[in-house]
Amino acid sequence: QVQLVESGGDSVQAGGSLRLSCAASGDTSSTGSMAWFRQSPGKERERVAVIDTVNRTTYADSVKGRFTISKDNAKNTLTLQMNSLKPEDTAVYICAANCALFRGGVCSDFNYWGQGTQVTVSS
Repeated sequence: QVQLVESGGDSVQAGGSLRLSCAASGDTSSTGSMAWFRQSPGKERERVAVIDTVNRTTYADSVKGRFTISKDNAKNTLTLQMNSLKPEDTAVYICAANCALFRGGVCSDFNYWGQGTQVTVSS
């Protein structure tokens, strides 16, 4: 079992930056590929960014060039650096680990999920 706890969510103005963190604990040798998803009211959960076990990254088109996912294996921490934030980035951001389903060469579902951290971007 892997436990994931997100932090760093906040309210910012458009154009600002935030850095989200996800701390993994438990059987951290099982984290494998990790990802950030986001969920906002009335919308489907969206995969924002994925990082695999050899640090290859994949991003949603909506965040390419603005968001950066990274992983510190020594600290068991996943990070999402978010720059040039837009109001449409407002959502609960959720950390995920341990790939459950590959689709199109990218992990699309995971076995472990955090509770999420709220990001609100005002115009």
